[in-house]
Amino acid sequence: MPVPEPEAGRPAGSGEEWLGRNRSTKRRLWEKLNPLSRKQIRVIAEALALQQTHAQLPEPLRARLSATLNELDRLVTRIRALLAEVTRPTPPRT
Repeated sequence: MPVPEPEAGRPAGSGEEWLGRNRSTKRRLWEKLNPLSRKQIRVIAEALALQQTHAQLPEPLRARLSATLNELDRLVTRIRALLAEVTRPTPPRT
């Protein structure tokens, strides 16, 4: 659905955007991702945002967040290694 114009100022988007055309490349890429991927990216972004306010959290929550972020870091390392293995060229089969 098109976003209505703000009460003051310029329109929120161009006429082409209102008609569903001329969307940004980032927006199109985001829409191409499946819902599970979008959910996972959002969770990671929220965890990283929480990490920035880490010192302000109560101690039990801070400890749980630290443990979760460490686990996330281990998973990212494993995924990076798996992607490197998958993208490595393989010799042709004979």
